[in-house]
Amino acid sequence: MIEPYVRDLQEVDETQVAVVGGKGAHLGGLSRIEGIRVPGGFCVTTDAFRRMMAEAPSIDERLDQLSRLNPDDREAIRKLSAQIRRTIEEIAIPGDLASAIIRALAQLGEQAAYAVRSSATAEDQPTASFAGQQDTYLNVVGPAAILQHVSRCWASLFTERAVTYRRRNGIDHRTVHMAVVVQQMVFPDAAGILFTADPVTGNRKVATVDAGFGLGEALVSGLVNPDVFKVRHGEVVSKTIAAKQRAVHALPAGGTQEVVIDSQRQEQPALTDAQVVRLVQLGRRIEAHFGRPQDIEWCLVDDGFQIVQSRPITTLFPIPIPIPETGDQENRVYVSVGHGQMMTDAMKPLGLSMWQLTAMVPMHEAGGRLFVDVTRRLASPASRDGLLDAMGRGDPLVRDALETVLDRDDFVLSLPDAGPGGRPAVGASAPIATDPAIVTELIERSQASIAALERDIRTKTGPALFDFLLEAFEEHKRVLGDPLNLQAIMAGMDATWWLNDKLQEWLGEKNAADTLTLSAPDNVTSEMGLALLDVADVIRPQPAVVAFLQGVEDEDFLDELAKLAGGTEARDAIEAYLDRYGMRCVGEIDITRPRWRERPTTLVPVILDNVRNFEPGAAERRFEQGRQKAQKKEEDVLSRLRALPDGEQKADEAKRMIDRVRTFIGYREYPKYGIVSRYFVYKQALLKEAERLVQAKVLSEKEDIFYLTFQELHDVVRSNQVDDHLVQQRKDAFRSYHALTPPRVLTSDGEAVTGAYRRDNVPAGALIGLPVSAGTIEGRARVILDMAEADLEAGDILVTTFTDPSWSPLFVSIAGLVTEVGGLMTHGAVIAREYGLPAVVGVEQATRLIRDGQRIRVHGTDGYVELLP
Repeated sequence: MIEPYVRDLQEVDETQVAVVGGKGAHLGGLSRIEGIRVPGGFCVTTDAFRRMMAEAPSIDERLDQLSRLNPDDREAIRKLSAQIRRTIEEIAIPGDLASAIIRALAQLGEQAAYAVRSSATAEDQPTASFAGQQDTYLNVVGPAAILQHVSRCWASLFTERAVTYRRRNGIDHRTVHMAVVVQQMVFPDAAGILFTADPVTGNRKVATVDAGFGLGEALVSGLVNPDVFKVRHGEVVSKTIAAKQRAVHALPAGGTQEVVIDSQRQEQPALTDAQVVRLVQLGRRIEAHFGRPQDIEWCLVDDGFQIVQSRPITTLFPIPIPIPETGDQENRVYVSVGHGQMMTDAMKPLGLSMWQLTAMVPMHEAGGRLFVDVTRRLASPASRDGLLDAMGRGDPLVRDALETVLDRDDFVLSLPDAGPGGRPAVGASAPIATDPAIVTELIERSQASIAALERDIRTKTGPALFDFLLEAFEEHKRVLGDPLNLQAIMAGMDATWWLNDKLQEWLGEKNAADTLTLSAPDNVTSEMGLALLDVADVIRPQPAVVAFLQGVEDEDFLDELAKLAGGTEARDAIEAYLDRYGMRCVGEIDITRPRWRERPTTLVPVILDNVRNFEPGAAERRFEQGRQKAQKKEEDVLSRLRALPDGEQKADEAKRMIDRVRTFIGYREYPKYGIVSRYFVYKQALLKEAERLVQAKVLSEKEDIFYLTFQELHDVVRSNQVDDHLVQQRKDAFRSYHALTPPRVLTSDGEAVTGAYRRDNVPAGALIGLPVSAGTIEGRARVILDMAEADLEAGDILVTTFTDPSWSPLFVSIAGLVTEVGGLMTHGAVIAREYGLPAVVGVEQATRLIRDGQRIRVHGTDGYVELLP
């Protein structure tokens, strides 16, 4: 008969998390790996925990209270969790349960020393390690002390940090149970942590060993700095030996104490290089067993290693899988798609697969983000310079990271110099004429294609819908790949670069094109921001409507508007805006994100800001002011050029490029508008299928389709069957991806390569970024991570992670822009120039380093931000 309350470590493995918790399951798995020594012990099971909890019915009511608390209300969490812990520790362990624990102790030695360690069922999982969330007690001696510390481990499920961690990670307190590991105490000469992948860079081929004297508690608690060794391909490639003045040792009667290390020994390495390499070999064996990089706690006893814990490293960014899966071992270099699209949030599986199916180049998924494999283009000397030039103009941090990889002679091997060349030099002969009719024709083509899509998709349902969509994706790509479309986009960008390069060379003026492109025609994104000013003009004279909007929470508020004085006009204005722009939203490249048409309350704070901050007619005035400013700048530039040697020729060339940039730069925004317009049509059709699947009891809720790829959803529609476990797995994975920061450049070794600006012409303490819109502005920083929570006043400077086109309605209210992500030709930069806002993008960790409400000075011409007192 299996003992319900106690299991020997040798009897369990990693499949039994529900019985012995994450730590116990991993220790059991470790003990089964050949060559891995794990101290003997047993697990007090989760059945024992449930039995103990049943002794205190009052805990149920407190768990209900706990689940209702805001995770940011630290004081309430602290008080309530302390009450729950106290209640658990005061419960007498039932006699049969205590007897089972003491019997297990007797088999190992009742008076021996033990480590008593918490092992929660949500602990040490692939997506959340819970490191340090519950308690461990070392050198516990005697049955009475063991039982007391088992109770303390149970109670530690409700420490303030554990409760907060679960709330932030969306884990129900009732679904987590606590097992306890009771393990023979190890008295090591040295101890520490082994990471089988570099925890800083993510490189899977570099292992890191932290080591100190005595028990590992000295390192974990921060009492001493460890020796740090890095190992690659079985060789120590770097090491830092710390002055280890203290250690933690076990006391004979139980407990631990700090001791001072002999001065002659303090700077001696805790491990020899040979021992480090041997330890890493053991770590690789453990990593292979669990199938992912591990964070391993180890002890050195008499020149032999014992492993006391292994958990997955949950902070590593996953490595993209090559497509097709060739199985080759070639090194690869990937560039983030999200940084170019100004959307670095994790995407759901349907969003990822839809973008892949409609993209012009193959894309690879990792960590809920998309990447492009640029290895071949980097390897070919013919295409390398063009790639680096294009990347550098867009985002210098990407270029610098790629050059860092190239500097490692053995990572990307050069191919024979044959293949396509790079992009033509800036200012090369124009492939199309400077003719506004070209832009008009392209917009009409796109509108006709979308109208045909909307007409033809109406009659498609079931599997036929998916066949139709696959054809629609080809039309989608045909429109994007239209040579005239690409030529028009490049014409505007090339003209911008030509003007900036030449006018700096000839006149010493930086970023002159920023002013010359103010109020350029045909920019659908800047028009979107100005159009919301017009909506505010309709609402401003209606106090009842303004008051109503200030309290709006429900998405059906438009229906209620018509009941108010002036409400019909207000509703019609908002509806007209949604008809033109309702397919947009933050993160719009992910088809699963709620569109403004689906969640119109998102726009209400922006409309109210516009009502408060602007006078009637502001949209028309702003556009005209920008146009006049650009005109004056053009006259000034041409006049100054004519005064130079060969001035007439220079002025003629500049005039041609100014006309060219004003003809084409606005169109730069239109293809994205076309993409998201088509996306909304696709989404509405797929959600109708989802509703049918819910009615047929195939899906629990229609949003479950967002966690399936397009092909998987096609299969579900054909079969009327869905793998609920897969959907839940995808939800859990998506939640975990939110905690990951996607790198701009990622290698097949898993290394997140960080670029640098490598500039020294900025004041000390300034935050460096990329200058994308000229001018200098000082004002109040508003750190806004959610557009729906915007509360802006005239003169504010917007600080955020990224701004895709959906943020442009906010741009009319602000005086400057700072983002963590972006490039010279990304949407936020284009619209900042269009509105004349000084802007610096690509400022690493701007939303953390700049406080909301702090005064800052944005240097949009030179690319840095000063934090003011």
